[in-house]
Parts: sequence; structure tokens; C-alpha cells
Amino acid sequence: MAKLYLENNMKHESQDQFQKYNQFVRRKKIVLILLTLITLVVALFSVGVGSINISITEILKTIFGYGDAQSKTVIMGIRLPRVIAAVLVGALLSTSGAVMQCVLQNPLASASTLGVSQGAAFGAALGIIAFGGGVVNSASAASAVTINNPYIVTLCAFVFGAISTIVIIAISQLKKDIGPSGLILAGVALSSLFSGGSTLLQYFSDEQKIGAVVFWTFGNLGGANWKEILILAVVFAASMVYFIWNRWNYNAMESGADTAQSLGINTRRTMMISMGISSLSAAVAVSFVGIIGFVGLVAPHIMRLFVGNDYRYLVPSSAVAGALLLVVADTFGKSVIAPVILPIGAITSFLGAPMFLFLLFRGGKKYG
Repeated sequence: MAKLYLENNMKHESQDQFQKYNQFVRRKKIVLILLTLITLVVALFSVGVGSINISITEILKTIFGYGDAQSKTVIMGIRLPRVIAAVLVGALLSTSGAVMQCVLQNPLASASTLGVSQGAAFGAALGIIAFGGGVVNSASAASAVTINNPYIVTLCAFVFGAISTIVIIAISQLKKDIGPSGLILAGVALSSLFSGGSTLLQYFSDEQKIGAVVFWTFGNLGGANWKEILILAVVFAASMVYFIWNRWNYNAMESGADTAQSLGINTRRTMMISMGISSLSAAVAVSFVGIIGFVGLVAPHIMRLFVGNDYRYLVPSSAVAGALLLVVADTFGKSVIAPVILPIGAITSFLGAPMFLFLLFRGGKKYG
């Protein structure tokens, strides 16, 4: 009798836990779907914001080929590439930040805090100035730098972004007791090194190039074109396939390297490949739009509050959150003192700096 009672009790408890798990998963899916819908609506709204306001109905008609000539010129030639670039760059930076935080076991890791963005920016500036990968138009116009050879600029950005990544990985492997704060300090040192290199490049350039490259480092989505969007889309799709393919490995590594290794995961190989792909993602994004800080740090931590550390949902939701964050920042930059467009890098820094400080105070010894 007692055995039957215990079996029935365990069965009911198991069913209750199963139902709670399903509700937990359903809630994460709802968050992801709602976030995606909000991002689509905000992106459409952003396309309509500018010197000429355009309704969402007109935008949809133009996208599907039924708009007038003026709408086609404004939307398809200028505004839609800008918004799509914001979506892809935000998604690339955010997913790379989420994966870096996992494989390095460092909640403060991101492309901007580890020096990857600064290294990529130096490489991109080198490609533009020294190797003729860009055309310098004006120091004050929104299209100060036009990338006419995105391949050489992206290659240079990736090489120097990868150098930062390799140095960070080498330090973390050679000095096991360095801790999260030590890696961030190494990132600060690398950032300073590459900033010095960028300064030297500007020192030996003429005044027009100096002004244009400085403007470029503020972060600018205005020069985005369809060729760059194609490259961004390919890199984003490839990186997302790898990250989602390894979602269970990241979940295991979140519990610690020893636990992941006990489950048969090659943590060193996973970390090396993941850091390489994250570096490529950040480098490509930076090479086209300049330095946009804190998106890779802020967006994943915001999503952890809603979906936790389950990388089945954290990776895609971080991508959507990064896209939404950058589209909102760009819309704000275009509209707050229109027709002047504020640099998007400055706006994301205003959002990211308070979040960075919040994490430091909230995390306490965890970040030490």
C-alpha cells in the first residue's frame, strides 16, 4: 500500500515538474517572439523617420515594389540599408558578446571591453588610409568615408581584431589565476595599444583624412550600402549556425570547465573556435560602421534577466535584443535634434556605461 502511495506521489511530482518546465520554456519562446515583433515594428518606424516622414503603409508598398519614384529613392537607396545595417550590426555584436562571456567565463567580456573592436578599428583605418580601401569625401558630412573595397578593409579589421583575441586567449591559458578583472585589464591595455596605432596613422595623414577617420570612429550607419549588407548577412548567418549548433556545449560550459569536460566536451577547441568566430563577427561589424561600444555587453545581460543562461534561447534573443537596441539608438540619434544626426556610437555609450557600472555593483566579487 505504501509502495503504491509513493509511486503515485512520485508520478504526480514528476508530472508537476514536467508541466513547470514546459511553462518555463513556453515563457522564453513568448519573450523571443514578442521581442522579434517589437523589433520589426520599430525597424519599420525607423525607416519612416527623417527629413521626410513616411508612413508605414507607404514603406511596405515601396518594399514590395508598389511605391512611387521618390519613396523608392529615399527608402530603398538610403533608409532601408541603414536600418538593416543597424539590425545586423547589433545582432553580430550582441551574439559575439554573449558567446565571449560564456567561453571565457567572464560576464564583462565583449568585443569592446577585450580590445577586439579597437583592434578591428585600427585594422579598418589601416585598410582605408594605407591600402586605399576607402574614399575620403569630407570631414563633416554623414558620408565622410565611403568603403569602395570592403574586402581589404574587412580583412585588415579581422586580422587586427583576431590579434586581440589571440592575445586574450593566450593570457587566459598561460596565467590560469588571472581572473575576470585581469582579462578586462588586458583588454584595456590592448585598446590603448591600438588607439595609439590609430593616432599614429592619423598623425601621418592629411587634415581631411584625419577628420574623416575620427568621424568614422564615432560609429556611423549612414554609409551602409547593399554590398556591405550582403557581407554582414552572410557572416551573421554563418556565425548563428555555429553558435546555435553549440548551444548545449555552452550550457555545459556555463557550469564550469570541469563539468563540461566530464560530459565529453572539448572545452579548449570550443573556446578557440567560438572566440575566432566572435572576433570575426565583431571585426566585420566594426569595419563597416566604426566603433559602437557596449551593445555586446548590455544586450546579453538584459536578456539573461528574461531567459536566463539557457543558450538555446539566449543566443537568438541576444541577437534580437542587440538589433532592437541599435535600431532604437539610431532612431533616437536621427530624431532628437533633426535634421542633425547624432553619432550612434555616442548614444550606445550613454546606454552602456550605466549598465556597466550596474553590473560592477551588482556582481561584487564575481567580477573581481
